[in-house]
Amino acid sequence: QVQLVESGGGSVQAGGSLRVSCAVSRYASSRFCMGWFRQAPGKEREEREVVAAIASDGTASYADSVKGRFTISQDTAKNTLYLQMNSLKPEDTAMYYCAADFWMGWVNCLLADFAHWGQGTQVTVSS
Repeated sequence: QVQLVESGGGSVQAGGSLRVSCAVSRYASSRFCMGWFRQAPGKEREEREVVAAIASDGTASYADSVKGRFTISQDTAKNTLYLQMNSLKPEDTAMYYCAADFWMGWVNCLLADFAHWGQGTQVTVSS
């Protein structure tokens, strides 16, 4: 069983920065995709949008809405995934979820069907 626990959310003013973290209990295989998703207020679970994803080889990819502002990274020695968020906007307000998948066939982690999810951490950006 893979468990993911997010931390680091909070409230910040527009233009500010936050870093959220995700502790990974174990990696089920040496090849994997890790990702950050967000669910905006009033949206259903099915409307979660991918924010960024990273493969086991370090290849990172981003949604257009966060390119140049957010950076995904991982420290596999510490079993931790990070999302550094800069130049935050009110529209970035959402519950942020960490996700993982260990199927070795994903070519683009942004398109992965993630099997494992954390409980989320709230990020609120005020104008």
